[in-house]
Amino acid sequence: MKIDILTLFPEIYPGPLGVSIIGRAVKRGLAEINAVNLRDYADDRRGTVDDRPYGGGPGMLMNVEVLAKAITALRKPETLVVLTSPRGRRFDQAAARELSGKEHLLLVCGHYEGVDQRLIDSMIDREYSLGDFVMTSGNLAAMAMTDAIIRLLPGALGHDESSQDESFTDGLLEYPQYTRPPEFRGMAVPEVLLNGDHARIAAWRKKEAERLTRERRPDLWRDFLNNQKLGGK
Repeated sequence: MKIDILTLFPEIYPGPLGVSIIGRAVKRGLAEINAVNLRDYADDRRGTVDDRPYGGGPGMLMNVEVLAKAITALRKPETLVVLTSPRGRRFDQAAARELSGKEHLLLVCGHYEGVDQRLIDSMIDREYSLGDFVMTSGNLAAMAMTDAIIRLLPGALGHDESSQDESFTDGLLEYPQYTRPPEFRGMAVPEVLLNGDHARIAAWRKKEAERLTRERRPDLWRDFLNNQKLGGK
């Protein structure tokens, strides 16, 4: 998989994408990450990449012609072009899993007050947001999305099945985890995890995942119940 990140700040990469699971995946050739400087496609010496919005208002917009030139240069037939935007669909585990199956992603980091709608309509395939908040630019969103996507590639994790028990994979938050020692500050590991009965352990983990999701994310819990009904379970 190849991920190109079109950004005004290529110097901040690879950052967290150069270490741990993602860094190892890149070194092993499972993925390629390239930060591309949008200013390289500007037409003047200053590398101007912004312009005033029609209709007035505060702030500037990303220059539509510069963006179009860059996307055209980087896009291939197999490319999916994704814009980071607070107006986009909420990025979630299902989206990460879908995008992990793509051959080439071009992540366009939004900046300033946004992007000309004509470019979005003609050249952007998807818009994604990390949540209901606004950041200075789309770079942190692009990094988070890249991390979530690459770790789902076959071979990226030490055990591919590790991703199957994580939060959101089956619509639920992950169950509580415990490690040694068996007692910590007066709190003991649940007895069910110590008896070696894998069926009981699986049942306990499922029950705990449901409890946590119901208590902490009622929105996810409703979706989970609806999916169960649709699946006839």
